[in-house]
Amino acid sequence: MKGLDLARDYYIQCGRPMIQEKFESYASRITVGLCGEGSECFGFDDEISKDHDFGPAFCMWLDREVMEKTGERLIAEYEALPAFFGGMPARRDSRMSGHRIGVWESGAFYRHFLGSPEGPQTLIEWLNLPDSYLAVAVNGKIFQEGSGSFLEVRNRLKAGHPEDVRIKKMVARAANMSQAGQYNLPRSLKRGETVAAELALAEFVRHGMGMIYLLNHRYAPFYKWLHRGIENMEILGETRGLFAKLMDGNAGETDRTAAAAWEEKLELVEQICSLVSAEWQRQGLIRHTDPFLQNSLEELMKQIKDPQLASLPWLYG
Repeated sequence: MKGLDLARDYYIQCGRPMIQEKFESYASRITVGLCGEGSECFGFDDEISKDHDFGPAFCMWLDREVMEKTGERLIAEYEALPAFFGGMPARRDSRMSGHRIGVWESGAFYRHFLGSPEGPQTLIEWLNLPDSYLAVAVNGKIFQEGSGSFLEVRNRLKAGHPEDVRIKKMVARAANMSQAGQYNLPRSLKRGETVAAELALAEFVRHGMGMIYLLNHRYAPFYKWLHRGIENMEILGETRGLFAKLMDGNAGETDRTAAAAWEEKLELVEQICSLVSAEWQRQGLIRHTDPFLQNSLEELMKQIKDPQLASLPWLYG
């Protein structure tokens, strides 16, 4: 069973009756679900994931007023829920995992991940927040909607980056893609510097996958889930296979076959860049496609209305 399904069942069968019976006057003000850190919150958990921080558990988010009045009692009742459910021990916070489940004050939850109880307010705050932080703040599922600030902030964040920020982040991703994959990768290969070439390729793939999330108006997660998350993207989801081919190793190949493999990778880099350029045009961000991404960056920057963001270097963001 997937972690989110297990969390929902644990809440429905154990948590909801507890809240309704012992916290009836506050029940409508408590939001319940599971989101935050951990593969299960993205729906990426598997058998390997079950070796740590896995088991029936859920989160409850309360505004400060409710937390002050009944938070301690709610924490105690949550801790008293059945220690086993669905044939496995209930998950509890630990020194290693930190505070991931149980009772949260809503502002403390967002402060933990985003640095403030309301999340980013200005465009520069949006730009400076790593997308992986935003991803963990809005992932997972809500099992019971309550009144209060938690869902207000979550719904605002789930709408995605402000458009100026999204464009500026795409400019930064594209500048890195072009620099690493279209410029430094072929030059490193010509010099026979295969380590530098591998590093350039890795940089291209990392920024390239980040670009796919931005094109889909999504937040890119922690690096180990970047590739997995592209699988169901509506826009350029097919690049998942292209990125996988780029990361295929050349170990054990002869010089001749290794050279051919690198040539194929250079072609894949250009294919991905051409797809990105075509999507920019489709979204009305550039007039004409250009497979060399750097050539379109000035045009992209002109789409940014905020003067502060429009004045920043390409690579910033």
